[in-house]
Amino acid sequence: MLQPRTRWRCAEVSEERVAKLAAEVSISPLLAKLLIVRGIDDAQLVGHFLNDTIEDMLDPYQLAGMSQAVERIRRAIANNERIWIYGDYDADGVSSTSLMIHLMRELDADFDYYIPHRTNEGYGLNTTAIDQAKEQGVTLIVTVDTGISAVDQIAHAASCGIDVVVTDHHEPPEVLPNAYALVNPKLDYCPYPFKGLAGVGVAFKLAHALLDRVPEHLLDLAAIGTVADLMPLTGENRIIVKHALMRMRNSAYPGIQALLQIGNVDASTLTSTHIAFSMAPRINASGRLDHANIAVQLLTTDKLDEALACAEELDRLNKERQKIVEQIVKEAEQQLADKIEAAGKVPNVIVLAKAGWNVGVIGIVASKIVERYYRPTFVLGHDEDTGMCKGSARSIDGFDLYGAMSQLGEWFEHYGGHQAAAGMTIAYEKLPQLEQALQRIADEQLTAEHYVPCTDADAACSLHDIPLQVIDELRCLEPYGMGNSTPKIIITDARVQEKRTMGKEAQHLKLMLKQDRATLDAVAFHKGTLADRISPNVVTDVLGELSINEWNGSRKPQLMLQDIRIRERQLFDLRGTRDPISAAVELTRKLNASRAGEAIWLTSRQEAGIYAAEPYVQLTDADSLKHSQSTAGEQVRDIILSCIPMESAASWSLLGQYYPHVERVHLFLPRKPEEGVLRSPDRSRIVPAFAELKRLRTWQDNKGTLMSLSSRTGLTVRELSVLLDVFRDLEFVTVEASAAGATYFMVEEPRKTSLDASPKYREWEQVSEWESAWYDGSTDALRQLLLAAWDKPLNKQTD
Repeated sequence: MLQPRTRWRCAEVSEERVAKLAAEVSISPLLAKLLIVRGIDDAQLVGHFLNDTIEDMLDPYQLAGMSQAVERIRRAIANNERIWIYGDYDADGVSSTSLMIHLMRELDADFDYYIPHRTNEGYGLNTTAIDQAKEQGVTLIVTVDTGISAVDQIAHAASCGIDVVVTDHHEPPEVLPNAYALVNPKLDYCPYPFKGLAGVGVAFKLAHALLDRVPEHLLDLAAIGTVADLMPLTGENRIIVKHALMRMRNSAYPGIQALLQIGNVDASTLTSTHIAFSMAPRINASGRLDHANIAVQLLTTDKLDEALACAEELDRLNKERQKIVEQIVKEAEQQLADKIEAAGKVPNVIVLAKAGWNVGVIGIVASKIVERYYRPTFVLGHDEDTGMCKGSARSIDGFDLYGAMSQLGEWFEHYGGHQAAAGMTIAYEKLPQLEQALQRIADEQLTAEHYVPCTDADAACSLHDIPLQVIDELRCLEPYGMGNSTPKIIITDARVQEKRTMGKEAQHLKLMLKQDRATLDAVAFHKGTLADRISPNVVTDVLGELSINEWNGSRKPQLMLQDIRIRERQLFDLRGTRDPISAAVELTRKLNASRAGEAIWLTSRQEAGIYAAEPYVQLTDADSLKHSQSTAGEQVRDIILSCIPMESAASWSLLGQYYPHVERVHLFLPRKPEEGVLRSPDRSRIVPAFAELKRLRTWQDNKGTLMSLSSRTGLTVRELSVLLDVFRDLEFVTVEASAAGATYFMVEEPRKTSLDASPKYREWEQVSEWESAWYDGSTDALRQLLLAAWDKPLNKQTD
């Protein structure tokens, strides 16, 4: 067996609907199924989704407040008023600010921009900055990606004679600011049909309205913030990113050219994934560790050498950010470990805080904690001088961060965000009561199932369903991102025909899967340790993303494997391994180092004594198991054997009781034991041996004599020893002990009796059968023997 990392949840779609849509629009059944899962279930919708154009962009004036915003900005430009663009320090805010700078230049406005310093000023509008704007003669502030919650700050701006036009996309609070105009598709009175715009998407719509045309030259910038802020790549966002990617491959922006160069991204193959994992982290790094002005300078310069210098600085900051994150994660996990030890379990909501934690990266830290523990997580940096904490939170499915924080709103100095991510400022002294309140909310809203991560798959299919041309066809679903994720498929009952590790340190895994005559390579990066948990020729289920491997002009279907499930207990038949004891010890160490369930090594008393320092060594006899058994047996998933376990099939079954959740058994045995296999007590071999002993009449019990008898009788020394015990049982021989050792005498006229009358003979039959199964049995026969040790099957996950 091999348990998957997550619960798999596969979308269910009527095969009749799939066949109908596939026929209507002449596409493969798999593509039809993926479209239906995305809610695109008729021919007209498919046409719009696959063939949308810039002309399909919505009228910007459908956004509530857009007319007032355009009127005020145009008036300011006409009257040569001083305008401030007020943005945010993340990638969405930076790209929004940069887009507006290009727009204001195009409109020949008198303007400047302002982005607060994350550490010194925090998120959003602040009165100190507004006072600075007043000193500079600013009469209009246009916010981008911020402002919807700035009730007091906008009121202060009004008292300074400054109008504020808010463009934002965050969740509006109950009390809205009294701004000149509010442009936010999420306002409950806004009729705009697409609510998923990023902050830069709202800024793009403002540019659309001000220019009276779709500003295609600004698409590059709009795409960066849309992807970086994890907005759904559906509707207008899909149009923005899809058409931006085509432009960005030959971008007119030196900053984008520099980002691609510094990230070693081939512009001709640019995808939304490159934006998310190469471009966005570097843009974000400036606001996290320094000031976002560096990123704005990158995206607004028209000089390539200046852009390259900015990109190099952002790359340096990003590497520094990665080191800082790594250190904070270590400290956060230690703090959490202390909480777990004190409570005896992982908290339902994790709240961690410490002085000195860089507030610019704690959102990333929170994400990493969620990834490992799968709990809603708050991570805060404590400023000991002010007594305040600034933090970020990340959530799991089923827990609405913004909703929970809204219930506790009076405790926060500031807070904002949405279901999955949020930011906040709170007094350090209030953290204990915040933690308790969040636990209460989680207890009310979440069940045990919510705390098990789930992976949603789009379809289950066979290897025959995914030839090369079908995988090629799936590319029409791009660009991928939130709301239109890369399709995940499940393949069940595929046999592992080949397996191997890749990379200098064997850190990656490659499998060849087979169903009937169809084959498919499956590659799993950073999962090389799974190789020791996948037995040859085993039947498995896999979950992953389809791709095409292109190498030396050859193109082959490939699965980027993300999770794997093996339903049957596995036997790893490693009989005949050179130096089996050392190999068994090494594998036990390796499996335990990977922390994927405990592994124990079952061996003989002699070997156990040699390796007494090994923490996972265990004797194979039943008495030893009984005396050593504890609750730790519940954690054992792998058993490594280097000798024949127990004495018989009956005693072997005890192992299933002592270690009920074992999933894999790894068998290391030499080809033959040093003393030889105890063969079945065949009369054809016993009668000649009896005759030879009768001829000899008497002999000394020593190794030399037994070896001589062995050569003459054809029995091994071990078999001769057992046979003599049988003859003693039957009174065929007598033994006299002396200082020189035992002497055997054959009885001249032994009574006639059956060999079965000897308990030693019956034991010989039993042991020989048991040993033959382990040394001579086929792998399949051994597997059946293995399964017999566990009467009750393990709980199986459902698809």
